[in-house]
Amino acid sequence: MTESPNRAKLTKNYVDRIVPGVTETLYWDTEVKGFGVRVSPRGKIAFIVQGRATGSETVIRLTIGAYGVFTVDQARDEAREHLRSMRRGVDPRDARKADDAMRVTLQQVCDAYVARPGKLKESSRSCIQRHVRTTFEDWKDKPIASITEEDCRHRYRKMLTKGLRGNGPAPGQANQGFSILGALINYAGRQHRRADGTPIILRNPVAALKDDRVRLKPRTTRILDTKVGACWAALGEWREATLNRETQAGIDLIRFLLLTGLRLGEASSLRWEQVNLDEGYFHLPNPKNRNPVFMPMSSQAVDLLSQRPRVDGNPHVFASWSRAGHIMDPRETMARLSKVAGTRLTNHDMRRTFTNIALRVCRIEKFRTDLLTNHITRDVTAEHYFDTTNLQWLQPEAQKIGDWIEEQARLTTGANVVALRA
Repeated sequence: MTESPNRAKLTKNYVDRIVPGVTETLYWDTEVKGFGVRVSPRGKIAFIVQGRATGSETVIRLTIGAYGVFTVDQARDEAREHLRSMRRGVDPRDARKADDAMRVTLQQVCDAYVARPGKLKESSRSCIQRHVRTTFEDWKDKPIASITEEDCRHRYRKMLTKGLRGNGPAPGQANQGFSILGALINYAGRQHRRADGTPIILRNPVAALKDDRVRLKPRTTRILDTKVGACWAALGEWREATLNRETQAGIDLIRFLLLTGLRLGEASSLRWEQVNLDEGYFHLPNPKNRNPVFMPMSSQAVDLLSQRPRVDGNPHVFASWSRAGHIMDPRETMARLSKVAGTRLTNHDMRRTFTNIALRVCRIEKFRTDLLTNHITRDVTAEHYFDTTNLQWLQPEAQKIGDWIEEQARLTTGANVVALRA
């Protein structure tokens, strides 16, 4: 960069006559010391200001903006403001960084939050992005620091009473959405600072909802013990009666959920490379609790997977023609099963049914049931000393649950039931 010996009062005519050199060149104003223009070899002209903050020996050079965006007089006024700040001991670069922080939007914070490597599972990432895209659609391009307590109260109460789109109360979505918003605002406060070093958000506005929050009763829906046999038998009959590959995969997926207590995402995305039918186990490399684990299977679960067709070019056990390559949500079969069970069922209700059978019917102790369902255990000994990565030693417990389910189906339908091959 060349420091040009030319010094003059910078005017529009003067700047327009500047001829670019072979290197980047600086031209300084004689009216305001420290104000100048930077000219690139390609002819790009930008206004700059240079000086030292009081008490510092470091030379500060700051770009004001491009010529054309700023006029000479506008840029000179900006330079004066920056120089005044320097005389007060303020580094204008810090002030500019603080101004940029105050302008960061909810969408930008969301993008940075979900992009952190290894911090979030795909399901969590998708949930956060969905709420920013829908629940807070009209806020996503606003500075996150501009979201107020009153904004939060109004939006939360609206969702509680009539839903975001007026489709009826949505307390669950309201709680989930504002929990996510609170986490994003806290993250923004940690990542972005004002010029004095304080967070851009001193008080999280979501905290104002403390007295408004609705405490939702945990869901307890499951297949009742007296209905388990009928439901298992119905699934078997439907499986035999259909020739549609997608429908079969959906039915088998629900049966597998009942026999293992897995979360839907863990079961639906299962790949053949994770399954060992000879030794009767499957591997979950990245479950929700981030504890990679080898899980035991009952003979019923082994038999179910043994009957699953393998699709060329598709590695998934419950393969489908969808973009994901596997069944995502067997809702039609679940709707049919709900009629048999006499209550509206969800995929997660299979997990609750499995847990209830384990605890209440088979009398399997809670510690072992937690392991079988791959729950995070709060037991200090198990957490720090006990190997929870290989649970094949729990195969007898898994077998006990599978046997009870099959026995209930036999008692329900008698000789019409064809037992799964052990």
